[in-house]
Amino acid sequence: MNDSDRDISRKKLLQQAFLQIEELQKRLKTNENKIPRDPIAVIGMGCRFPAGGNDQDSFWKNLKNQTDTVGFIPSSRWDMEALFDSDPDKPGRIYSRHGAFLEQIDLFDPVFFGISPREAIKMDPQQRILLEVVWEALENAGYASNNPSGSSTGVFIGLNGDDYAHFMSRNEGIEAVDLYFGTGVARSIAAGRISYVFGLKGPCLSLDTACSGSLVSVHLACQSLRMRECNSALAGGITLMITPDGHIIGSKGQMLSPEGRCKTFDASADGYVRGEGCGIVLLKRLSDAVADNDNIMAVIRGTAINQDGRSGGMTVPNGNAQRDVIQKALADANVEPGEVSYVETHGTGTVLGDPIEVQALGSVYGKAHSKENPLYIGSVKTNVGHLEAAAGIVGLIKTISVLKNGEIPPNLHF
Repeated sequence: MNDSDRDISRKKLLQQAFLQIEELQKRLKTNENKIPRDPIAVIGMGCRFPAGGNDQDSFWKNLKNQTDTVGFIPSSRWDMEALFDSDPDKPGRIYSRHGAFLEQIDLFDPVFFGISPREAIKMDPQQRILLEVVWEALENAGYASNNPSGSSTGVFIGLNGDDYAHFMSRNEGIEAVDLYFGTGVARSIAAGRISYVFGLKGPCLSLDTACSGSLVSVHLACQSLRMRECNSALAGGITLMITPDGHIIGSKGQMLSPEGRCKTFDASADGYVRGEGCGIVLLKRLSDAVADNDNIMAVIRGTAINQDGRSGGMTVPNGNAQRDVIQKALADANVEPGEVSYVETHGTGTVLGDPIEVQALGSVYGKAHSKENPLYIGSVKTNVGHLEAAAGIVGLIKTISVLKNGEIPPNLHF
């Protein structure tokens, strides 16, 4: 073979290589477009929110009646008189007397869930309430009587408090530490016990992303359903306040409202008030929910998560990051900004966070809305306070109730 023939041969090989590369790129693009974007149906819900909001109807009644569920910290939790001091810099003291609390968190029927009374005593009440609310979500969807044991159901739980572990250590001492204590206060067991008690074999995880925990749980559950890692999923979160530690931390950071009110978007906003709650949703791929004749309460068309990265401080929001995650969620849902008519916001009632959030919303939705076509925004924190790890799920359940009832309840303290 002469040099000319070799050059021709090399050219043919290069041409074939380029053609193969183009073909692979086309296949890659086709496969990228085939990434599953199934809408996700909400087919069941369970909840525990302050002032008797222990089911959807009671919770909606509180919202509709503009009920402020915040009250004084009950003496059954801690001695507020001994801890109160109006000086926010006083070590170990709290300048806010308020909170939104659940009632009777000490009550539990362990036998119903196949748990011995001895073990139940060592269980964090968060684990106990999660079991109850999961049962109620399954019951709400019509699946409690149809034993879900053995099903490919995922469990995704957001929580970030270890109050009960601190409480037991302080009050019971080292003698309280045993195997039941270990499983009773471990965050991983919060989700793991649900899978164990109900015999669920899908993905199972507890996660802590602070105040976004329950919504990140919903996001991961939707992703898991889309990737067919499971056929249904339980997602949500919980927060309880058993020790004063969280209130002390909030006081030292001067994040709490001295008046004990979340005055979201109001000129007189002076911080948030802490609250308790638990919410769980049962999710399915929409196509499966329709095929199974499930009661579809709402449809989640898209989700997205990100992180602030660098900002003005560890606890300071980043408006650009908030704008980006909104845009990603809209793209994932294939929804245009002008198609959105209501946003349930984070809306804590802080002079720093609220303006940043509203500016981010305006940068995404502003041009697509007008006085004739407004974008309504609300915050359930004005009713129940900041539920921390359960803050997102109470907002989601409120929004589903808004869709169901065709009515947006007003913000309080505005």
